[in-house]
Amino acid sequence: MIEQQIAIPTKDGHTATFIVHPERGGPFPVILFYMDAPAIREELRDMARRLATSGYYVMLPNLYYRSGVVELGALPADPNAPERKRMFALMGSLTIPMIMDDTRALLTYAEGQTAANTKIIGTVGYCMSGRYAVNAATHFPDRVKAAASVYGTQLATDQDDSPHLAASKTKAELYFACAETDIYAPTEIIEKVKQGMSGAKNGAKAEVEIYPGTHHGFAFPKRPVYDRDAAERHWERLLALYRRNLVQS
Repeated sequence: MIEQQIAIPTKDGHTATFIVHPERGGPFPVILFYMDAPAIREELRDMARRLATSGYYVMLPNLYYRSGVVELGALPADPNAPERKRMFALMGSLTIPMIMDDTRALLTYAEGQTAANTKIIGTVGYCMSGRYAVNAATHFPDRVKAAASVYGTQLATDQDDSPHLAASKTKAELYFACAETDIYAPTEIIEKVKQGMSGAKNGAKAEVEIYPGTHHGFAFPKRPVYDRDAAERHWERLLALYRRNLVQS
């Protein structure tokens, strides 16, 4: 495997992006891996490596670069701890238009790399970034073929770019992995997503799957709520999604 960290230029500065892909073969379909709220850490890099071993050019960008933050480090469990309040402030500082600008910059960089095939793209976003992964499919509909939200937040809003409306705006296959118990994505929100996906047009495929007995964060090995069986199921679903859609001619 080849790993590198590149400062990729964007409209608002440079985002430090972890890139990993197989040493041989290629060019490989690109996977845009959008981080969750606790920011870049080795846990996420390991997940990027796992994706890359299946034959993908994986890009994991730092989305907090506008605030001069790269890694947040260990976070206390107390939701009122200053470290957690800072994390929520950072999360709230981001918008879908910002991240779509960043996505455009990432793809511009990847277009110049012989190991990357930017005509075939998959996305995945965890927690706060589920909505970014889905929006990438609507903003880059000719290139993003598959998008996955894993216990994503803000999935059904009153905005035009709400993820629950995405099925009518893209031909990409969409997949929503949802925790059964999730204060950030309660049942009523998931129901709106299901209703939105049922109205899929343009030949789009969409699935909303609830993982029984799980809580928000179940796929992260370092979390107390980690559920090994559910996490492995999410990997099976994610890789199958990409195998179906990221097909090179």
